This record gives sequence, structure tokens and C-alpha cells, in this order.
Amino acid sequence: MAHARLRFGPYELDLDGRQLRYHGQQVRAEPRAIELLCHLAAHRDRVVTRQQLLDTVWSGHPVSESAITAALHAARQAVGDTGGGQEIIRTVHRRGYQFVADVAPAVATAAARGNYDAVRFCQTRDGAQLAYTVTGSGPPLVSTANWLTHLGLDRRDPMWQHWRRDLLRPSRRALRYDDRGCGMSDWCPPSAAPQVWVEDLDTVADAAGYDRFPLIGVAQGAATAIAYAALRPHRVSRVILISSHARGRQARARTDLDRRVADVDLSLATVAWQSADPAFLRAYAAQFLPNATPAEWDAYLAFTQRTTSPENMVRFFEILATMDVFPLARQVRCPTLILHSRGDTRIPAADARELASLIDDSQLVLLDSTNHLLSGAEPAWAELVRHVDDFLAD
Repeated sequence: MAHARLRFGPYELDLDGRQLRYHGQQVRAEPRAIELLCHLAAHRDRVVTRQQLLDTVWSGHPVSESAITAALHAARQAVGDTGGGQEIIRTVHRRGYQFVADVAPAVATAAARGNYDAVRFCQTRDGAQLAYTVTGSGPPLVSTANWLTHLGLDRRDPMWQHWRRDLLRPSRRALRYDDRGCGMSDWCPPSAAPQVWVEDLDTVADAAGYDRFPLIGVAQGAATAIAYAALRPHRVSRVILISSHARGRQARARTDLDRRVADVDLSLATVAWQSADPAFLRAYAAQFLPNATPAEWDAYLAFTQRTTSPENMVRFFEILATMDVFPLARQVRCPTLILHSRGDTRIPAADARELASLIDDSQLVLLDSTNHLLSGAEPAWAELVRHVDDFLAD
């Protein structure tokens, strides 16, 4: 007989109350998806056919195949699983589906929780729930939100493991959070307004008890770091900008050709994610990781697809293309370290040089890499970590 409450990893599933929790916080998901998840978990000793799901979850009412597929996708998304990963729900070809995660009664919580970062939630003035986590001890460090993250998944993701290990190390009291619209924060529409990014960071920093702190912004997260340092100078001691995405392609376009390239780039991103065509998706991923293998591109794409809805994905693309915080950069007065790949094709090094010219107390370091997001194996990564350590130790 199944336990009424099951724990797997950081998740707790209440089979009677039809609720899913992550680190004690309720996961918001489609009710049909939770019902499907509960049914599979309760009958995890066997494969459940699609017909059995129709008879129980949909009470025998006729529904389309796409409705089952959508509910299955939502259930997997709620527990950080994918059709490719299948660590929680496995598809058994031509037979059905089976819940395959290792489970324990919910009373065995202490050891399970010890393997995961504690995720907390706070609420903005306009009612959005933001997820954040604080790890380590020692001097504070805040990592601004950048697209697209998921606090429940990035611990295991090879794209981000070395960033957490080497920059947000245990000797630093590191605060990071999921942006509104993605990850474990509310999947409300993301905002293009720098003032909203600043107010969201205010909310998270206040909830975590941070007063004055250094900021680190990676890729699009650099724009939030710049805006925050400019508009909240009393709270920021210094800033680190990595692969600075401070101005989108449409915003920095100066010629007709630039504007056409920017339009094509936005169209490629939108079509790639909406169609899920592997050729388009890999072409997009190659802009961030030109030296990666196809398997590494696929891993990066699979992680990103788990972080938000398709609608929000398109909205994020539009924000990335049009955002521009270069005017705010002139207002940054604290010491600033800018690290950028010399051969970055996504955001040219020329943009990093221009950004450095706008911030009075800044230093620019160009790294010998072509990746927009550096891998942990390339020599440039060790150089980046050394510069960050030296800068924070000053």
C-alpha cells in the first residue's frame, strides 16, 4: 500500500491532498498534471497505460491525445523532469508510463533536505513570488538573475555547476534567485523595465537580510547589476560583469544591416523554440557555445526548456533584443570588473570596451575564449576565477 505522502529528492507529494511541495513550498501546477503525477506515484510498481490515465485522471471523458501529452509535460515540468531525462516519469514504448524516482515516506525528511539548497520565497509589491536561496557563510555576494535559471535544477546542470562551485563557493554568503517568469519564481510575464529588475532585487535582498554587498552579473544578468548599482548606489560595494549583455542586438544596431541581423536573430530564436526543430535550436545554442559538442548544445537546450513556458520564452527573447542599460552605466560609481571573451560572437568584445569607457572606476579583462558562457574546462575559466577572487579580496 502506498504511503499517503511520498518524498523524492527535494519534493514531497501528498497523494491524499493532491499537493506537490518543493522544500516545503507548494508547487503551483495545473491540477490535472498533479492528479496525473499522484496516480503514477501511487501505482509506481507498474506501467500505467494511457487508457488507464483516461479512466482515472479524466474519469473516462473523451479527450484528445494532445491533452494527455500536455498534462504529462506539465507533470514532468513540475518535478524538474523532461521527456529526454525521464528521471521521474519514464515513457515505456507502446505501453504507457511509470513513476521511477526513488521514494521514501515523507517523515524521512532531514537527510533528504541536506542534499539540496534551501529555497525560500518572497513577494514583490505587485504580488509576484520570487524564489531565492542563500548558501555558504562569510562575506556577502549577490548574483543577479539572468535568463533562464531554475534553482531546483541548476545544481545538477553541467552548464552552471562550475559557476556555482568556483564563484558562489561556501566561503561566501551567496544569494541567488530566479527571475520573475522562470525557474521556481512565478511564471508571470517577465518585465522589460530596469526599474522592475531593481525592485525585484530589493525584495530578494531585503528578504535575505542583505544590506550592502558586491554584485555579480552574468550575461543578461549584467544589465540588472548595472541598473541596480546606478539606482541603488548605497547598497552596492562593487560590481563584476561577465559576458555583459547590457544592450540587446536591436538596441545596439547602427546600420540597416545591423537591424536586419537583429531581426533575423530574434526570428531564429522564436522559431527555434516554438518549433523545437533540432537544427534551429542548435544554431541558436552555437552562438553561446561555439566550441561545444552537439551533445553539450543539446544539454544546454534541454535545461533551458525546463525553466519557463513557451510564451515567456518568446517574451525573454524580445527583452534580450531590445534592452539597453548603457545610459545607466554612466551613473555607476563603485569599482567595477568587466570580464569578456575576446572572441565572443554573441556579444562582441567591442561592447565590453565601450561599457568600460562609460564606467569611471572600471577595469576590463579580455579572456582568450570564443564562448559567451565559459565552460569549466577551458583555461580562460581559471583566469576568470582568479580575477574575481582578487577583485573581491581588495
